[in-house]
Amino acid sequence: MPLGTLDRTPPPFFKQGPSALSKLMVFSAVALFLMVADLRFRITAPVRGAVATVLYPLQWLVMQPVQAAGQMGGYFTSLHQAQQREGAAMQQLATQSERALQVEQLALENQRLRELLAMRERITTPSMGAQVLYDAADPYSRRIVIDRGQAHGIALGSPVIDDSGVLGQVTRVYPLVSEVTLLIDRDQAIPVLNTRTGVRSVAFGQPGPEGDALELRYTLANVDIVQGDLLTTSGVDGVYPPGLPVARVNAVGHRAESAFNRISCTPLARVHGALHVLVLAPVGEHLPPSPLQETPAAPPARIGSTRP
Repeated sequence: MPLGTLDRTPPPFFKQGPSALSKLMVFSAVALFLMVADLRFRITAPVRGAVATVLYPLQWLVMQPVQAAGQMGGYFTSLHQAQQREGAAMQQLATQSERALQVEQLALENQRLRELLAMRERITTPSMGAQVLYDAADPYSRRIVIDRGQAHGIALGSPVIDDSGVLGQVTRVYPLVSEVTLLIDRDQAIPVLNTRTGVRSVAFGQPGPEGDALELRYTLANVDIVQGDLLTTSGVDGVYPPGLPVARVNAVGHRAESAFNRISCTPLARVHGALHVLVLAPVGEHLPPSPLQETPAAPPARIGSTRP
């Protein structure tokens, strides 16, 4: 083929249009025009709204995994915070409950101490305050141990009372502590007086599985005594001061085969929950000597002899 017949023009695929610089200037001018037109006349607002409306479902669908992940993270974070707050609240509630119990216990002790102080003001016998340490270890007796002993001037046989009435009697004295046998012990007995009728009798301890009580023994069937009668100390034994509350009659039973009634009484003192008590001096230590005591006989007069 002759050289003159060759077409030296580039194929259409490689044809070049305007230069890049020309395109940049044209597009920059168009963009600047559109920005100015949009700023002045808001001509692209409808277009922008239409595009946003069309693209919103796709945007919502794409954002769902991101929002779900954020909500899951927030849920676990909130759950952890709620668990921490619940633990702190439970601990605070336990602390407040413990303090409330302590306050109630202190209020109860304060009330009983006030009542015990009022009881102390009503009696004239010398007394000494004491605190109950613990119950005696013997399961077959009803005894308590108090924190006063020989070093504090406690005497054997001293009456012990609380804010409600007679509790018992000191039966053992040690240097620093003493042992008190309660009225409900089977080996205890106390002379009592019926405040309604003035009849005297003796109450004996009556421990039992259904509850500890007192029993009035050797009370004749014709004696006037009814349920609810108040029994106080009579003072005839020289141990307990007269007029101290002891018990209240709760049952009177008549026996057909016996001339005596079966009378059960409930002690007024807190025989199972006393915290603070008063130890009284035995009444016999402060009684004047009996005028009936025999005086020693005078020696017979010596008769002198006379000389003749």
